[in-house]
Amino acid sequence: MIARAAQKAEICTTQKDTPVRLPLIKHINEFAKKYDEDFLHETIMFLEDLADCSNIKDEELDVIGELLSNTYGALEVRKDIAEGKSERDALNAFMKRVTGSIGK
Repeated sequence: MIARAAQKAEICTTQKDTPVRLPLIKHINEFAKKYDEDFLHETIMFLEDLADCSNIKDEELDVIGELLSNTYGALEVRKDIAEGKSERDALNAFMKRVTGSIGK
């Protein structure tokens, strides 16, 4: 099931109607700055484990995949910031990568 959730997360970042949302990624990034980035890693672990539940419906798995996509996106932005990019540049670069991967 974890592979199923990861696959959903990958699909979410490459579909034309991608649920990767910049305001949500900004909010997650602010959360990580305020508290700790480790919470994001733990959230990912929890969501991937939750996807293993045999009673998860496809619609619920879609939501989990969207949450995973946005959380992974926030981690990518955090990585760029740690490498010296401004938050704005990191967010813009991430969105360019996501929109550039659509249709490939």
